[in-house]
Amino acid sequence: MKFLDLAKVYIRSGSGGNGCVSFRREKYIEYGGPDGGDGGRGGDVWAEAVDGLNTLIDFRYQQHFFARNGKSGQGSQKTGASGDDIVLRVPVGTEVLDEDEETVIADMTEVGQRVLLAKGGNGGFGNLHFKTSTNQAPRRANPGQPGVERTIWLRLKLIADAGLLGLPNAGKSTFLAATSNARPKIADYPFTTLHPNLGVVGVDGVEFVIADIPGLIAGAHEGKGIGDRFLGHVERCSVLLHLVDATSEDVVADYRTIIHELEAYGGHLADKPRVTALNKIDALDEEERAARKAEIEAEIGRPVLMMSGVSREGVTEVLRALRAEIDEDRLRHKAIDQEEDPWHP
Repeated sequence: MKFLDLAKVYIRSGSGGNGCVSFRREKYIEYGGPDGGDGGRGGDVWAEAVDGLNTLIDFRYQQHFFARNGKSGQGSQKTGASGDDIVLRVPVGTEVLDEDEETVIADMTEVGQRVLLAKGGNGGFGNLHFKTSTNQAPRRANPGQPGVERTIWLRLKLIADAGLLGLPNAGKSTFLAATSNARPKIADYPFTTLHPNLGVVGVDGVEFVIADIPGLIAGAHEGKGIGDRFLGHVERCSVLLHLVDATSEDVVADYRTIIHELEAYGGHLADKPRVTALNKIDALDEEERAARKAEIEAEIGRPVLMMSGVSREGVTEVLRALRAEIDEDRLRHKAIDQEEDPWHP
């Protein structure tokens, strides 16, 4: 199944049915009078977050979603049938944006969450509705209200607990393959990862989800390489794992490149908790390991972990560090929720 994280969709709610002008004319019925029914209301357009989806690929093959119009009213006081609603089934983590691609209409973060995108038009009143003591034979009825037509964008941001960052060939896919059942493409050339991958990893009996995105290069925020279009998939993560290739000629420059791109991307991504790890240490001797670690620790001012996705050396320690940050983030959010709602469990 192909991965698609951005889709343009055209939606239109149903128009309401017209009211009916009708009079009861039956033999032997002395008092007939108006009996025109109201029109039915048009169908709504909804978005619903469902489980089991992790791509917007369905919206590549169908971009137009039009709800049914309401039926017109009829004589004998018959109200027209309402139009059927239409539901856009989207993955959890989808943002619904207005046509400008900036205004957020809704953020679908929970399974079962439903958002009304376009309300159907009300049905028009039939002439029965206008009968009064002074106007016992009204010959007017209202037309149905038109539906709402709009263009929206759907943008998927994967929901994961931890996100992988690094230059191309920093070993992110190898790490994901070594710690989970995910099987991302792995090769010895840059940009082997062309779309985000998710993997469920476990440490000390606890599982969490890691997202691997295509590697960044200098100038990614300007569209160089694959660009920064996939950084949105790690915006929801509790912690970022920054992998630096220990075999690189300048590990500090590699580290600075990623940090600069995070800052240029904007938002709160650069402020998220980060775990930094030197990867591919299996290719270095003890002296080289110590030198590279000292260089990067002097740059960032905090301890740096050492690991190898191939030999699995140090992988458990990295997973434990990620789990600690995730647990701390969950406790922080729980405390915020309790402050906002003291009765929140």
